[in-house]
Amino acid sequence: MEALLEEVTEVLGRLIRFKTVNPPGNEREAQQWLAGYLEDAGLTVELDGPEPERQSLVARLPGKADGPVLGYLGHMDTVLADPGAWSRDPWDGGVHDGFLWGRGALDMKDQVAAEAVALAHLARTGARPERGEVRLFCVADEEVGGALGAKWLTEQRPDLARCDYLLNEGAGAVMPYGNRRLYGVCVAEKGTFRFRVVAEGRAGHASIPEIADNALPKLAPVLERLGRDELPFDVVAEPRLLLSSLGLDPDDPKAALEAIRGIEPRLAELMGPTLRVTVAPTMITASEKINVIPARAELRVDCRVPPGMEGDEVMTRIREAVGEAPGLHVEFLEQVVGNRSAVDTPLMRAIDGWVRGIDPAGEAVPVVLPAFTDSRWWRHAFPDCIAYGFMPQRHQTLYEAWPLIHGADERIDVRDLALAAGFFARLPSTLLA
Repeated sequence: MEALLEEVTEVLGRLIRFKTVNPPGNEREAQQWLAGYLEDAGLTVELDGPEPERQSLVARLPGKADGPVLGYLGHMDTVLADPGAWSRDPWDGGVHDGFLWGRGALDMKDQVAAEAVALAHLARTGARPERGEVRLFCVADEEVGGALGAKWLTEQRPDLARCDYLLNEGAGAVMPYGNRRLYGVCVAEKGTFRFRVVAEGRAGHASIPEIADNALPKLAPVLERLGRDELPFDVVAEPRLLLSSLGLDPDDPKAALEAIRGIEPRLAELMGPTLRVTVAPTMITASEKINVIPARAELRVDCRVPPGMEGDEVMTRIREAVGEAPGLHVEFLEQVVGNRSAVDTPLMRAIDGWVRGIDPAGEAVPVVLPAFTDSRWWRHAFPDCIAYGFMPQRHQTLYEAWPLIHGADERIDVRDLALAAGFFARLPSTLLA
């Protein structure tokens, strides 16, 4: 791992200094630099995409014989960074006090760098999997949904995108829990069922409120309920496994969460949303003029649901949260069912074996991501593909890393960069043996 530290630090710093904020993305220059780096190491690289500035990269390391394809996935685009909110330049890409700083240091140019350096190292040293192939996918456009990146690649170039196993973002940073050290493997992602609540009334001049029927105050009770209420538990297979592995009863999730909170409150915070439908009111609109009482007011709500739940079941939960009142209407804005992969697989066993090898108190555990990633496009396009989120971090815990993702002062412990590069370099010899 130490041999890879200098190189992976240099590659990540270089990638961060390319400003690939999406929108607009403009990943082309960064992708071309990465392609050159990989080609210099002896890898075969192809760039393709729907637009010249929005191309994705696929690099290939063939094995000695036919076999399964192991894919390493990452995205080159990032969210915006406000320099005024940061302690350092968000595109600094430098190392300070043992951390490499910059937008993308955790989401997710770090994983791109670790995967790329691992494959470059294997190619340079002549190491090849005994069978199958390793492919690196570095895609565009993830931060706004992946239509020009992962979705395009899996639909338009399945010859490049197809794989049997896939590792992506979503988990991997250690979660200390009492005397145990849990390394999450993201095996599933919650669905997204955003909705709006519309209140109807009657417009009028704001100087005489009594002659109108103001729609806006009708949303106040709804807003209060959504901000306060926790919906009933819907504990699906994956969190049941995790609760059982912690020695807790998955049939009593309330008591299980309380037990977790007593040992590690930060883990309870992260686990809670995976056990139920969550609703987060985020936008409200009404009158376009301050002196006009609105006849219509609209509240928009971000709703995430456990994998496998579909529209009718979700709407039942939503109506429980919103409540019933005259003049209120609820309708979906978006319906994306959550996605998942099997848990008991050769890839999970390989990850767990590696974790136990580098951390005697460590263990790999299945987790559900409250959000979504590009893994959903691979699971949709290739139903037999086992797609997990795993970027190992031993030194910087998930509790420390999660608040920095999409936030100010994003940074990663450089020791974890070397750790991850070592993992990605080691995995092919285990999984593709």
